Amino acid sequence: MGIYSKVHLIPADLLDMGSLLEALIISKPDEVYNLAAQSFVSTAFEQPIGNAEITGLAVTKLLESIRHVNPKIKFYQASSSEMFGNSKLNIQNEKTPFAPASPYAAAKLYAHEITNTYKDAYGIFATSCILFNHESPLRGIEFVTRKITNSVAQIKLGLKKELRLGNLEAKRDWGYAPEYMEAIHKIMQLKKPDTFVISTGESHSVKEFVKLSFELIGENWKKFVKVDKKFLRPLDVNYLCGDHKKASDNLGWKPKVTFEKLVKIMIDEDVQRWEMFLEGQTFPWDAPLYPDGKNIQVKKGGKKLR
Repeated sequence: MGIYSKVHLIPADLLDMGSLLEALIISKPDEVYNLAAQSFVSTAFEQPIGNAEITGLAVTKLLESIRHVNPKIKFYQASSSEMFGNSKLNIQNEKTPFAPASPYAAAKLYAHEITNTYKDAYGIFATSCILFNHESPLRGIEFVTRKITNSVAQIKLGLKKELRLGNLEAKRDWGYAPEYMEAIHKIMQLKKPDTFVISTGESHSVKEFVKLSFELIGENWKKFVKVDKKFLRPLDVNYLCGDHKKASDNLGWKPKVTFEKLVKIMIDEDVQRWEMFLEGQTFPWDAPLYPDGKNIQVKKGGKKLR
């Protein structure tokens, strides 16, 4: 990856304001990007209080830390399309009313609003960007997109026989994460903080994602996919689709990676990873845990492969 030697990692705890203050004092940043959250929505229903503290209240601690250490630091808060909930509109923009439908979404809404409060009350450059679903091969396997592509890759290579999912009809606006990070950086370079929706303007169902994934390996999804009630949420968001016109007009930003290309990128990467595993090589996603690469060992059948 080549980046580990170029960064300085500073330990901190979002629930410990003292450690956040220390991190700011050590790093002396010009910009702070808060992408941290307990972001798996299903887990938020199981751990609502912890989610509120990490996803919501911690943002206040970050903003308070900035206010005390250096109010000139620019702050970015990653807001979520989940805040819109089951919106009655076909497309959501910066003026669409919020209606959170999960503890995660409620916590994100608190974080979104407290960011605006610090901007208005203290003149801090504090900005929020409402990100619709942004995916890549780095997405955690517990999220539906990576769960699908990782399982499809295993099925292709004969390592798995079925894929169990929850709500196949839920529709999301899925974009490519690296492009969304480019938009975030552009927002932080503005002279004045503002709120933007970052999205593709297209909505696709989980079923569409599944169907396309299996088509890419030459298989019929119906042969392998089963709906399992244990993966259904107590309250689900059925449809999200974002309008990125404001970002296009003000930032010159537009999504380039199509839904079809996104799925292919993720499928290709997961297939490659499992092929590497079968050849006795290490998984790329282990790298952040062992940056020097010297201590990684993958086991297959109880035998060390490296």
